[in-house]
Amino acid sequence: MTPADSAALAWPVFLQGLALSFGLIVAIGAQNAFVLRQGLRREHVAPVVAFCALADAVLITAGVLGMAQALGNHPSLARALALAGAGFLAVYGAQALRRARHAQRLTATAAGAGLGRGAALAQAAAFTLLNPHVYLDTVLLVGSIGAQQPAVLRGWFIAGASVASLSWFGLLGFGARWLAPWFARPRAWQVLDGLIGLTMFVLAALLLRLALLGH
Repeated sequence: MTPADSAALAWPVFLQGLALSFGLIVAIGAQNAFVLRQGLRREHVAPVVAFCALADAVLITAGVLGMAQALGNHPSLARALALAGAGFLAVYGAQALRRARHAQRLTATAAGAGLGRGAALAQAAAFTLLNPHVYLDTVLLVGSIGAQQPAVLRGWFIAGASVASLSWFGLLGFGARWLAPWFARPRAWQVLDGLIGLTMFVLAALLLRLALLGH
């Protein structure tokens, strides 16, 4: 791949990582509710947001680099993982579209006793690292898809996925007071889930094309 080819493909690869990570991280769950709660209370928002985003970035990087080494040693795994990833994204997209048919909301209260910085970070670590889906999403799924990018473009993929994580947690934490009423509206989540579902289907199609055509 020439430098000109790398430059032309850098932004599409960045956007693919961004869309994939964003689609996986935006969900109604304990971690997002905790970050939103800290934002509403305006307590240790920056450390909590930084920890959650950094943890995702480290896991994504480890997944991409680790899976790249595995695929380099076992090239036959590439097609199998691409097919499995396409299937997973299609199922995830279908689940998102199914969620879009039902009313949901993300709520977090600012009431209750305050947390010290250490306690807040400990809870953020628990919500992040003790959730098995985190490893499935970041290390296995994002890692296997990112590892199939050309070596010179993997950094762009990692950057896109990491920026999505940082942007989402930053939005939740620092925009909590403005966004909380929006997140409490079931209709808003229905629209968001619909967009996520369509995005996952597009990414699944791209991954299926990669698996079948090899480029």
